[in-house]
Amino acid sequence: MDNAIDLLETVEQETGPSPQWSVIWLHGLGADGHDFAPLVPELVREGWPSLRFVFPHAPVRAVTINNGVRMRAWYDIVGMDFPTRADSEGVDQSVLQTGALIDREHARGIEPQRILLAGFSQGGAIALTAGLRRKTPLGGLIALSTYLPGAEAAAESLKASLSEGAATQPVFMAHGAADPVIPLVHAERSAQLLQSFGFAVEWHRYPMAHQVCAEEIAALGDWMARRFAHA
Repeated sequence: MDNAIDLLETVEQETGPSPQWSVIWLHGLGADGHDFAPLVPELVREGWPSLRFVFPHAPVRAVTINNGVRMRAWYDIVGMDFPTRADSEGVDQSVLQTGALIDREHARGIEPQRILLAGFSQGGAIALTAGLRRKTPLGGLIALSTYLPGAEAAAESLKASLSEGAATQPVFMAHGAADPVIPLVHAERSAQLLQSFGFAVEWHRYPMAHQVCAEEIAALGDWMARRFAHA
């Protein structure tokens, strides 16, 4: 199999028998699939359908802005200029690998409309990019402390390349007002662009840095509950 679509190793949790929904959650730079697994008990609510959480490990690669140190990363970060900082080849590869995980969930009996694609920071950037490229819409996109790579530099071409139905995917975005890693303005611009493309974006801002907080998880739970209720 081509390296671009090798199936990534994952950490999985199921909240009940015969999962009816899947949540694929992509971690941030330098972390791994275990990073967000402890949030599952905090997030999941009584009465929800059975869920399968899939937390993949990103490939290990050299990261330019970290002096070439090798770490788990969804793409290389080649500089500090946001419109051009994300290595497009790495983004493309990670989108393909994420697509392979989505296909596996479909093969395990979960329809795409019952798959939520989530990510934090770098993982969120891949979640948004993968969602925009979907030909078969997912149940929703969750983007925490992140932005849409390349969107500010190529908004028109990105909009023109959207598949029919892509904008039907609801989006949850949340960000810290004091985020020193991805300044708030870039997340806000990404949310505004997605809205201009026709996406329904639920936007939240919190008094925090590059992290998650309890209020954010509660708001995400509310958003997910609405997805399950409308399925």
